[in-house]
Amino acid sequence: MKNLYEPGQMIETKIVAITNDTIFIDLGLKSEGFLDKAELADENGNVSVKEGDSIKVYFAGASHDELHFTTKLSGQKADKSVLENAYKNGIPVEGSVSQEIKGGFEVMIGNTRAFCPYSQMGYRQRKEPAEYVGTHQTFKITEYKNEGKNIIVSNRVLLEEEAAAELNKLAETIQVGAIVKGKVKSIESYGAFIDLNGFQALLPVSEISHVRVSDVASVLKVGQEVEAKVIKTDWAHERVSLSTKELEKDPWDGIEEKFPLGTEIEGVISRVADFGVFINLAPAVDGLVHISKLDVERNTNLKKVYKAGDKMAVVVDSVDTEEKRISLSPVVSNEEQDNANDYMKSHSNDDDGYSYNPFAALLKK
Repeated sequence: MKNLYEPGQMIETKIVAITNDTIFIDLGLKSEGFLDKAELADENGNVSVKEGDSIKVYFAGASHDELHFTTKLSGQKADKSVLENAYKNGIPVEGSVSQEIKGGFEVMIGNTRAFCPYSQMGYRQRKEPAEYVGTHQTFKITEYKNEGKNIIVSNRVLLEEEAAAELNKLAETIQVGAIVKGKVKSIESYGAFIDLNGFQALLPVSEISHVRVSDVASVLKVGQEVEAKVIKTDWAHERVSLSTKELEKDPWDGIEEKFPLGTEIEGVISRVADFGVFINLAPAVDGLVHISKLDVERNTNLKKVYKAGDKMAVVVDSVDTEEKRISLSPVVSNEEQDNANDYMKSHSNDDDGYSYNPFAALLKK
């Protein structure tokens, strides 16, 4: 059994069992191969794989007819031939960052020296160079020359591959239309970034609520849990857009029953435009009083006459639920209406009982 695999040989197989400290893999033999569970566990001991998952591993050695595999080669067991095999087959190796040197770091892979450029250490959350010295990292050998005397390694390449793999997993679950849960990571003027298991998606300010939001910090707090709907994905650029508004009831549902034609209501001016005044009738529902219906002279600057926050009594003229538009007119005050009625009554008939005619009245005089 010991001669079935060469040290560093890669195989792709499936996980058949996971115990407290060991992961067993299928070799198509009477017995399974195994690897240490700690290799695939996070700082809390949780593993990212399960029984039945496919996995790529490398043969580390045999002991008492047990075949030991690993997801990376240990530098202590890696001689020059093993390292060359790791280079040719893209096998990750463990190394210790011994010191900072010109242009990067000296890395010890067992007793073999290698060089890692500054640009190839770390990925997105990069530390200060001194913080890497003395740490154990996993590398991929990118150059192997002069029989192992000149070896260049990269930590970044592996981190990029891991990130790409995680991104592919997310892309399978985070699809347009999916409902996701996450926490507010940061708040910006244009929206909030929501953490979805390590991936940050954007919740634009326009998608927070049907109610107009002018200050994101007034409705969301860092660390707050939110539930949202995925409305757009662009995995090529690692961008996902969310909406909490999509999960709210549409305030325009049943609006015709709530505001039938002729309804009089006192609303609040929400916005003043050049062509008219918008009146808030209900949360996230505005109607428009067109400038032609306002008692102002032509070319009047409406922003000098009306201001947001002022109250205005209006009557509903029309409702278009499909376009989400409500046309309004100002309500004439009772005093104005009474004065108009009195005027019309006083001129409804002349002294002879005939309808009032201004020309006839003038001839009489």
